[in-house]
Amino acid sequence: MARHLSSVCKLCRREGAKLFFKADRCYTDKCAFERRSYAPGQHGQARGKVSEYALQLREKQKIKRIYGLMEAQFKNTFKAAERAKGITGETLVAYLERRLDNAVYRLGFAGCRKEARMMVTHGGFKVNGRSVDIPSYRLKSADVIEVTDKWKKKPKLAENAKSAERRGIPEWFTLDKGLMKGIVARLPRREDVTVPMNEQLVVELYSK
Repeated sequence: MARHLSSVCKLCRREGAKLFFKADRCYTDKCAFERRSYAPGQHGQARGKVSEYALQLREKQKIKRIYGLMEAQFKNTFKAAERAKGITGETLVAYLERRLDNAVYRLGFAGCRKEARMMVTHGGFKVNGRSVDIPSYRLKSADVIEVTDKWKKKPKLAENAKSAERRGIPEWFTLDKGLMKGIVARLPRREDVTVPMNEQLVVELYSK
């Protein structure tokens, strides 16, 4: 995940949407976006005219930040989606959802994607019985994601599992809570992603 040195809550305010960087805190009244939903800075509340390019750029920035990618990583993912069959924007979202770190978050093993990335890079998960420490690993249908024995003992996973009940598990996963194992029942579709985003604006931006 891209490293951001200032307050991550400012990113939510800048993009005008909750990006859920702080797990449970984002669901409480302590959430900075709930208290100040306007952009940060002294001109944050100003309502200036927004150009078409600005809308496209902001949407790209928002999606990139949701999944925690650097600019080069995001652009490479877009190029891969562009080469694939189907609608480019929908394929882009599906590729982002199929990242291992995102799957770990979606399954409820991590409280946020930043934590999921850390857990993956520290060897907390196996895919189809083999240890995988690459957050960008792209999952396939029928892949099995499992918490390693060492990490199953960590109390943080139990806490994260309770938090995950609030947001729910996507239908394209099958989760075995007892074994701490998730299976990719099918590949994600665009309608499975409920986070408000307009990927077509990203397609238009990169098509210029």
